[in-house]
Amino acid sequence: MRSFDEIWKIAADRKGGDGAVEAALQFPKARDEIAATPDDRLLSLMTKCIFQSGFNWKVVEAMWLGFEAVFDGFNIARCAMLHDEDFERLVSDTRIVRHGPKIRSVQQNAVFLSDLAREYGSPARFFADWPADDYFGLLDIIKKRGSRLGGNTGQYFLRFAGIDGFILSQGVVNRLIAEGVVDKTPSSAKDKAAAQTAFNGWRAQSGRSLTEISRVLAISID
Repeated sequence: MRSFDEIWKIAADRKGGDGAVEAALQFPKARDEIAATPDDRLLSLMTKCIFQSGFNWKVVEAMWLGFEAVFDGFNIARCAMLHDEDFERLVSDTRIVRHGPKIRSVQQNAVFLSDLAREYGSPARFFADWPADDYFGLLDIIKKRGSRLGGNTGQYFLRFAGIDGFILSQGVVNRLIAEGVVDKTPSSAKDKAAAQTAFNGWRAQSGRSLTEISRVLAISID
């Protein structure tokens, strides 16, 4: 497995120099900033990622004010109390994408966030305090306890929320394969552990966040 500096050089050669790689990087938010995120903004972001998954994201973006209105600004107490009559109304509301299972996920994820609030003081504090060296553990939690937050949807939610982590895009997976870490997208416990160990090693070598490392790996292939 190459060192982070060696992979950085590959990325720089492909992108046009160190400055070009630096300019393409993304960065996580500070923990205090994550912890200050209101509950409703987390539910809004979860919902946007879910509705954009497998759909034209520009359409969802253009309709987002309608989503905010329909779901009462994503107030988690109100959304957690949605019932069958509400769902019947919502699947006919032209202000949103009328996808029944995704609409129901709003209520289910509001309950999930409410549970985190009871357990940790706030869901934002839970996310802010999660250790980056167990990122797969966080992905597993939001997949199991949330709704429709598995795979890339959950990864993009965490990325857009500013939480330090990686996205297993095809470029990142291909770099992990090229380094002999895995031979396919990590899905088994063994492969997830191997990928996490590799990222943790590159993090220790470079002093950079998982978010930055993820982008460098992708750039080194794409």
